[in-house]
Amino acid sequence: MSKQTVLGRVTQLAKANINALLDQAEDPQKMLDQLIRDYSNNITEAEEAVATTIGNLRLMEQDHQEDVGAAKGWGEKALASSRKADELRATGQTTEADRFDQLAKVALGRQLQSEKEAGTAEPTIAAQTEIVEKLKSGLDQMRAKLTELQSKRDELVARAKSAQAQNTMMDAVKNIDVLDPTSELNRFEDKVRREEARAMGKQELAASSLDAQFEQLDTLGDHAEIEARLAALKK
Repeated sequence: MSKQTVLGRVTQLAKANINALLDQAEDPQKMLDQLIRDYSNNITEAEEAVATTIGNLRLMEQDHQEDVGAAKGWGEKALASSRKADELRATGQTTEADRFDQLAKVALGRQLQSEKEAGTAEPTIAAQTEIVEKLKSGLDQMRAKLTELQSKRDELVARAKSAQAQNTMMDAVKNIDVLDPTSELNRFEDKVRREEARAMGKQELAASSLDAQFEQLDTLGDHAEIEARLAALKK
């Protein structure tokens, strides 16, 4: 994966409008869970790519430091060879002096080569350093966005459960209003009162029948008394 692709993905994901996505979702909880999984996977992938980029940068920096160190070392060798050549030439050892001067030139050539290599690497290192900083910043934004997603997911789940509980309660209240138990009690009370009225009616009817029987006895008694008195008169 190229560094430009990684940077583009980090930037795009970091700028994602979560609220707009949620507004379009039929099931926000499921979509948030999927977004969290996608973000986590993308963060892991981006972290690996950024780590590789950082590793390559560190290798370039090490190579650059080696070139800088090599240039310094060859310069010291060139200086030492030149001084040795001067000492030998001062004592008349021209041949040896020329040999050390030649060694100084070789060292200076190596120094120049190392300096060129170090100079060539510096712009690349600077560019890679800037890319790495942008990648790190993008990863930080992704992690912050993931935290926002997780918080939003928990908030929506809690709100959904609360709304569901409220709807369940309101449905129960609505059912109570439709099937008012007091109306059932009223109908049962009416039935009891009717039964009580029937019992009272039966009692009253029974009492009326008994009174009639006693009245009939009284009538018979009067008739017997009249017959007895008539018989006495006839005697």
